[in-house]
Amino acid sequence: MTPSGGSAREQITRLSRRIPQVRLQARMRHGARRVRRSFFPILQAAIGASIAFAIARYGLGHELPFFAPIATWVCLGFTPDRRLRKVAELATGVALGVGVGDLMVTVIGTGPWQIAFVLLLATAAARFLDRGLMLTMQAGVQAIVVVALPVQASGGPMTRWVDALIGGLMALAAAALLPGDPRKRPRDQVNSVLRELGDVLNDLSRSLIAGDDKKALRTLERARSMQPPVDEMHAVLRGARETVTVSPTMRKYRGEIQELSHMAVVIDRAVRNARVMARRAVPLTENHHDLPVLADLVRESADATYHLRRAVMAAHQPMIARNMLISLAEKLGPEAAELKGGSVITLIVLLRSLTVDLLQATGLTSKQARGHLPGNE
Repeated sequence: MTPSGGSAREQITRLSRRIPQVRLQARMRHGARRVRRSFFPILQAAIGASIAFAIARYGLGHELPFFAPIATWVCLGFTPDRRLRKVAELATGVALGVGVGDLMVTVIGTGPWQIAFVLLLATAAARFLDRGLMLTMQAGVQAIVVVALPVQASGGPMTRWVDALIGGLMALAAAALLPGDPRKRPRDQVNSVLRELGDVLNDLSRSLIAGDDKKALRTLERARSMQPPVDEMHAVLRGARETVTVSPTMRKYRGEIQELSHMAVVIDRAVRNARVMARRAVPLTENHHDLPVLADLVRESADATYHLRRAVMAAHQPMIARNMLISLAEKLGPEAAELKGGSVITLIVLLRSLTVDLLQATGLTSKQARGHLPGNE
């Protein structure tokens, strides 16, 4: 008993030491993906900020046009979410804060009480003009900066407001002339989550067929690291729904965005089921169970997920994925081939639920998806 217990403790210690490495690898992978997605928006904002600076500096002769590039960057940011209303709201907030601050500084000067007074005035005006939180926040921030920044450092009174106006107009021009397709980011994000889900299921299948507890633990950590991308998927779709609702030119995409939103909900549930499956698989692999049938069923779900991902990116009906999932569902009866044991049956139940989720992602209703499971006709 003692040697066996000691060996188990040593094994758990070795596995726990690998958790930080697995988490770091997941962070690096997701971080690189975020950089790739944000590169062109950052490039556009950087070019826009430099143009705004050049216009104020060389076109209008302002010696230090500090607020021109600041306003452009604040309004455009580093995300592809360039909705005109959002950009206009930020531009108005920046221009309002700088304008009020610039005007008041020429009358009452700078100091602690002047900051409080100008902040109160700018934010009250912003709240009166619009209910947007970003507008009010930017009005207050820019008002503080204007009052606290010496006039000599910025080229004189009221030039700062002109600089902010130039920066805001540059941001609006960029948002209007470089409109983004509201479907692209949601499709990319859904594709990313499906790819990661397929990889998790594939890794889970391999750990089950090999009885590899170390790989099972790494798979569990990878499954747990999927929550941030899932949350980002929902956030991106919220922005896309707003875009197709507000923008007249984008309303033609409303049906596709609604379809992707429904898909995101059921994919989220599938990810949660995969996470629980990975957790339940760890004790099975610790006992070095050889589970080729269960592993094969999980691998089929991974293959179907990859095909679903390809259909999403191509904007095609996922008929191949649907047929694969229907074939899988029909094998997931209560007996599940020769599989026995409480822990294994629990995994089968979870796989049934995951299969239903993915079938709904292909366009079936919940009733239609469950109808393909044995015992649910």
